[in-house]
Amino acid sequence: MLIDCALYWFRNDLRLTDNPAFSDACARSRTLVPVYVLDHEAQALTRWGFLRWGEHRRRFRDQALAGLRSALQARGSDLLILKGNPTDKLSVLAKTCGADTVLCEHIAAPEEIDQVEALRAAGLHIEDSWQSSLLDPADLPFDIARLPDIFTPFRQAVEKADVRPHAAIPAPDVVPPLPQTEVARDAVVEQTARPDARTSFPYDDARFNGSEAAALAHVERYFSGPLPRSYKTTRNGLSGRDYSTKLSPWLATGAMSPRTVHEALLKHEDRFGVSDGSRWIVFELLWRDYFRFSSLKHGRRLFRHNGLSTLPYPSHDAEAFAAWCSGQTGQPFVDAGMRELAASGYLSNRMRQIAASYLIHDLACDWRAGAAWFEAQLIDYDVCSNQGNWLYIAGRGTDPRQGRRFDPEYQAQMHDPDGEYRRLWAQEA
Repeated sequence: MLIDCALYWFRNDLRLTDNPAFSDACARSRTLVPVYVLDHEAQALTRWGFLRWGEHRRRFRDQALAGLRSALQARGSDLLILKGNPTDKLSVLAKTCGADTVLCEHIAAPEEIDQVEALRAAGLHIEDSWQSSLLDPADLPFDIARLPDIFTPFRQAVEKADVRPHAAIPAPDVVPPLPQTEVARDAVVEQTARPDARTSFPYDDARFNGSEAAALAHVERYFSGPLPRSYKTTRNGLSGRDYSTKLSPWLATGAMSPRTVHEALLKHEDRFGVSDGSRWIVFELLWRDYFRFSSLKHGRRLFRHNGLSTLPYPSHDAEAFAAWCSGQTGQPFVDAGMRELAASGYLSNRMRQIAASYLIHDLACDWRAGAAWFEAQLIDYDVCSNQGNWLYIAGRGTDPRQGRRFDPEYQAQMHDPDGEYRRLWAQEA
């Protein structure tokens, strides 16, 4: 049954390719209003005293929005960008357009769920669809309530059952027209942040900007050559563009789907053969899925101070935390990483683990403060992965050990033996 007018609320799915919920909205709607809301909460201060969205994360998001708008305009539509509370803004927009249905993706995190429930309470019909994982939860060989509490049994069960991703769907060729209604648009300030020239992810370069077009071009570029074959041996690198896939920023904003990545990877394997490196990329995509499925299973428990554990309330040293954020702890390896993060919005996975461990286990600070700082700074911030990884390091998540401490001196010897990385980021931007 066709809907006369619907709103499609883009959230963390800023793409047209392999966006089943948006394609469904296009197929079912006579008129459709694509909309994104710049949540006023993004400009609020955290309990730790800094903005929830730093300048690098906002700039990369805005690049994704610009790309999405261009793609919609090429199909005869547009992207309406509003500022404020999503409940208020979408309620008013729906009334103005005569729409009573909002379609969007489902995000398994407390704030995002609360936003959807607030819209339902306001009288709108909400259809939120799960679409952010490689594997569909319905295809798993167990109910989400029985998701293993350790990653390895999850992976083994999935592999034994031969669970495979659904095929990625193409972007719709045509998008339903906008309704013949004048809608007031909020003024949006364009972000002008730029990453430091030393960055491993130069999002001011057209090849690395936040748009879906750049994401698809990067996937094609990366998987058309031999780089995936060496991924397993290079993935712990600290600097440069080729040591890792560099897919996470686009996956985080939803400018690209994991199924699109997986299909490109399979084409690579058809051409170059299956390798440890290519299979390890699948392993990483499954870790990403696991954190999402854990959020479905555990919900708000993952956001408590003790997470899934019975550990006591974490201690916190505000001065030590401030020094950590600014890269002024006196530990050269950790400080180099924190300076890179602040100057570029990006940090290698290895350095994220080392920096998180140091904050928790060496500086005795509250893990939630570190998680909030990463949320503000990272251009590839993802609520499920960020929360899952910080809980893992703090020993309050699904890992059975009481936390993971990474000795920064040993890590420096292993991953920066000649001190090149420390010299690179010895000074602030």
